[in-house]
Amino acid sequence: MKNIFYLCFLLILFISCKDTRKTVVKTTIDTQEHSTALQVLDVASFKGQQVTGVSVSDTGRIFVNFPRWRKGVVHSVVEITSDKQKNSYPNADWNSWNIGQPVVANKFVGVQSVVAFEDELYVLDTRSPLFQNVLDAPRVFVFNLKEDTLVKTYVLSENSYHPDSYINDLRVDKKKNQIYFTDSGHAGLVILDMETSISKRVLDNHKSTSAEMTHLTFGDKKWERAIHSDGIALDTKNNILYYHALTGYSLFSIPTDAFQNEDIKKMESEVKFVAKTAAPDGMIFDENGNLYYADLENNKIQFRKPDGSIHTLVEGEAIQWADTFSIYNNHLYFTNSRINEVSGDISDMLFTLKKVPLPFTVGK
Repeated sequence: MKNIFYLCFLLILFISCKDTRKTVVKTTIDTQEHSTALQVLDVASFKGQQVTGVSVSDTGRIFVNFPRWRKGVVHSVVEITSDKQKNSYPNADWNSWNIGQPVVANKFVGVQSVVAFEDELYVLDTRSPLFQNVLDAPRVFVFNLKEDTLVKTYVLSENSYHPDSYINDLRVDKKKNQIYFTDSGHAGLVILDMETSISKRVLDNHKSTSAEMTHLTFGDKKWERAIHSDGIALDTKNNILYYHALTGYSLFSIPTDAFQNEDIKKMESEVKFVAKTAAPDGMIFDENGNLYYADLENNKIQFRKPDGSIHTLVEGEAIQWADTFSIYNNHLYFTNSRINEVSGDISDMLFTLKKVPLPFTVGK
């Protein structure tokens, strides 16, 4: 009889392990008395191509991007179709630029972020390949997702960026008709007026936009970098912009109304230290006011509730430098860019896009 029970146990264990697409990781979001297992699901993988950004449109279209941090980047922007195809977006020609070629207007040079907002895709081009000085002005290409055509190009004004700027991420503010950017190469934020196409730089070299640390720690290894303002998230209900240096543990915010103030000191006086957090990369709000971000050093994704409490959503080996987030159909999508693991050739490394169901109902 004991042998029968033992064989049944082995059979159940074998069946439960067959689906390799699902990784069970622990979460502690419910109560301290018990925890729930969430499944981190594979969406796509990219061998030898380091993915950073992801954004899912209102209709479920999935876009990812690959920064030109090295030679050999095949595509800058890719759409992952419902049948798992990986197509150059909007076409192959836009993705055909290579290091050493002349820079042209309608080709991606160094894409760091993609953001689907309403029926448009905003593609942020740093114009900074290989982390070197910008080749020309950083810009945002805006594509109409109904026709997949370019409808607008916003070129940052000359005084709103530095030669060593690395414009990192963006958020669109429909109420103010503005776009907000972080600069992780040279500490600061950039505000772009979508009506006039004029941009300005704010909080330049300010304490809140500057790196607090010169390294992060992964186990017994140090990742030596000083990365400035990186993660950015917009609270649209309360009109507050949140931002965070990558190598740092302080979350800051500023009311979006403050950007209208021409007095620099008065504007800076409205910056607020919000909380001590883990060191994150990207950030995103859901419609309930929860702010999601990674704990890079500990392979976690966490979230901060509106009441200020911080919780762990998922943790474990399925999280490998959770870089960028997007929310669709009550799932949190995230890229694993494995930045701390890269030391040379990445041709045999696998970079992934995953998603995890959220334990409470939210919108996109």
